Amino acid sequence: MYAVIKTGGKQYRVSAGETLKIETVAGEVGSAIVLDKVLMVGDGDKLSVGKPMLTGATVTATIVSNGRHDKVRIFKMRRRKHYQKHQGHRQNYTEIRIDGISA
Repeated sequence: MYAVIKTGGKQYRVSAGETLKIETVAGEVGSAIVLDKVLMVGDGDKLSVGKPMLTGATVTATIVSNGRHDKVRIFKMRRRKHYQKHQGHRQNYTEIRIDGISA
């Protein structure tokens, strides 16, 4: 059984037992969260698609850790103009483990 969920402006295909990194979600490590924005649920050859969300479908997950991704370096330069700009960015994330899918 799998589901397609929407969180943090992105869509993920998840199934029970998986771990994934999503945008930061409020909560302590070890606490359970419920993701209710479910777009699609598939179980074998049976497929349920929402318009746009499925009503009554939820995905339960546990927060495993909070952290930050690797640094992304941004370098801007204008040739012959003596302009150079260096910048860096590290995005926060929450790692979750999918416990179950209910449709």
